[in-house]
Amino acid sequence: MSSPDLNPPQAEAALHTHGPLLVFAGAGSGKTRVITYRIANLIARQGVAPYRILAVTFTNRAAKEMRERLGKLLGDSIARDIWAGTFHSTCAKLLRQYGESVGLTRSFVIYDTQDQKSLVTRILKEHYEGDARFAPKQVLAWIGKQKQEAKSPDDCGENTFERGYADVYALYDKQLRACNAVDFDDLILLTSRILSDAKNPDGDRIRNRFEHVLIDEFQDTNAVQYKLMRSLVSKHQNLCVVGDDDQSIYSWRGADVRNIRGFERDFPDAKVVKLEQNYRSTAHIVGAALAVIAPSRTREPKELWTANEAGEPIEVIGLETEREEAALVVSYAKQAREAGVDLRGVAVFYRINAQSRVLEEALRASNIPYQIVGGMKFFDRAEVKDALSYLRVLDNPKSDVDLLRIINTPARGIGDSTVDKFTTYAAFSGQSLTDALSEADAIADLSSGPRKKLAAFGKLLAKLRDEATRLSPSDLLSAVLDETGYRTSLRAENSPEADSRLENLQELFGSLRDFEAEVQAAGEPATLAAFLERVSLVNDVDQMEDAARITLMTVHSAKGLEFNLVLLTGMEEEMFPYRGFDDRDDAQLEEERRLAYVAITRARQRLVITHVQRRQIFGTTRACVPSRFIGNLPHEAVVHRSTSAPRPRYVDQPGYSSYGGATGTRRPSDQPWSHPQGPARPAPPPLAPGERFVDREFFDEGASDFDESPKLRPGSAVFHERFGHGKVSAVGGGAEPVVTAFFPGWGEKKVLIKFLSAGGR
Repeated sequence: MSSPDLNPPQAEAALHTHGPLLVFAGAGSGKTRVITYRIANLIARQGVAPYRILAVTFTNRAAKEMRERLGKLLGDSIARDIWAGTFHSTCAKLLRQYGESVGLTRSFVIYDTQDQKSLVTRILKEHYEGDARFAPKQVLAWIGKQKQEAKSPDDCGENTFERGYADVYALYDKQLRACNAVDFDDLILLTSRILSDAKNPDGDRIRNRFEHVLIDEFQDTNAVQYKLMRSLVSKHQNLCVVGDDDQSIYSWRGADVRNIRGFERDFPDAKVVKLEQNYRSTAHIVGAALAVIAPSRTREPKELWTANEAGEPIEVIGLETEREEAALVVSYAKQAREAGVDLRGVAVFYRINAQSRVLEEALRASNIPYQIVGGMKFFDRAEVKDALSYLRVLDNPKSDVDLLRIINTPARGIGDSTVDKFTTYAAFSGQSLTDALSEADAIADLSSGPRKKLAAFGKLLAKLRDEATRLSPSDLLSAVLDETGYRTSLRAENSPEADSRLENLQELFGSLRDFEAEVQAAGEPATLAAFLERVSLVNDVDQMEDAARITLMTVHSAKGLEFNLVLLTGMEEEMFPYRGFDDRDDAQLEEERRLAYVAITRARQRLVITHVQRRQIFGTTRACVPSRFIGNLPHEAVVHRSTSAPRPRYVDQPGYSSYGGATGTRRPSDQPWSHPQGPARPAPPPLAPGERFVDREFFDEGASDFDESPKLRPGSAVFHERFGHGKVSAVGGGAEPVVTAFFPGWGEKKVLIKFLSAGGR
């Protein structure tokens, strides 16, 4: 362990041997190296047996990397004896040995999400049929939250609502044990119960097994994981935790950043080491990351720094729409490929999955291979495939595969047994399934109930097929989602997952509207068949498993990864930070800020940040302003460019100091990846406290030809006698000034300003 291997803080952490140790590891500071060297030191110099060391990671990928590094340091045979794995895999291994005291045999099974849903559905049907309080996904989400907080059914039920859910929780657990099964949350919860039960000798056996415990990504632990950890080390206190409160971004999954921030309270003798030197990124990127996270009022003080070169300035590019943004992504991907850069080193980040649809379409159209990490491709998502199957059946009634997908989606009481008898009848009579629906009353093997349900489904499809002859493809999709009850069933679930699926369906609606506008502009008919053919052909382009591909992912999925070039898209208010964020809720803003920090620190060499003036998302068009986080970027590290038409630019958000802020630093002309988007813009003058920034390059607040008209800007609420309430997306001057505004139910309209009144909701 010579000095060239570790810097002084890293060596200090690696050489620590007894008692609690807290390592604050900044992004790219070499924490995995520290953990592996610390384990090597315990084994090689302190004589600790490999099987007495437990190293907990948050992904199997991280555990595999740790074993590989330890194999190089100690030899594969020694590395194999170390307990290295995730919380879930470690606890599953322990429960195979010690689970009998909590009602499990060694052969217990682990239920996945679909298994859990089936079990809860059965319980609700047997005990609560017709009770509108309960939806399976909502119940499971609530139960999961209780288990992550180490609560049993008896610990819940502070009010009537919770008591009802707690009763279902008790029945659910009883059924799991009867099936000799656990869910993923049980793996940790049940292990924690064994350890915390003073009367259970297995708890002491587990504690005595491990002499040293190391936990990576400690900022992402939840309540039950923290409880488990404290029980594991209650005898010897030989605990090393490594993490970074600046990268805690999973509160929605139960992670509690207070675990790392309060570690010294629970372990007052803990040694604290801070790893602040970043080895991953250029100085400009490190400076930008630190500037974005610095305003956080609750973070542990630390100064990320690097000895790396300044590197390329960060590019902040303003564009007109999400279509231009996608085209920009394509241009960077092409430049990288033409420059001989491995596309596996290029990543595109976005805040929510629904943003990927436009990006995917642009990449497909340009034949650029890509992969989705942390989510499926847009057109492969279940709800999107369901909707497309409805459209395909309406366009081609002989598509039996599509009909089988939707015959009981959403649930309409047509079970597997009914489907089996129905398909047998159709096959025997030589008909398509759609044709056989019209003869449902003649299927002798079915009782009257199933026959009526099949006949009703056939009438529903016939009605929709008739409407398909009169409606545009986008309006037909809307009718399908409403008349089949698909949209209603998702709304009834009232869960984050259901909300995400509804948003994806709105994105599909937006895709259809884009298609209609495109083909109509070309003078061609916007037919359903043409859209479905486009989707099918486009999907075929992406079958390039062995080729280098750029990576598309949400910022949450990017945690723990790094790329040479990162394109961070959608940096606008209500997109990042995400809509629904409450300015009064410091915790939400802090997590969004940490998420931005994570996004920036994934980049090694180049970072490009994009924002648009108008974004169509979830089937509507919204006027956008740049994210407040752009305003935190240091002027000396950033070049601002714009491809947008002249427009007023406003930023009124708290903490946002400016839209501009380029240093005037230009990219070298011989840089093979340079992207000419216009000259760098000079930094604006400093603002007085509370002063609003107005981009005067695009907007003059002086006198105009329409001084007596309403003073409108993008984002202004307006009212029109016919279209109702709307929101301005663009303002044009001239003798007869025109405003472009979006009106719900009408879409985007251009209206003379004299016909609008300011205000409204």
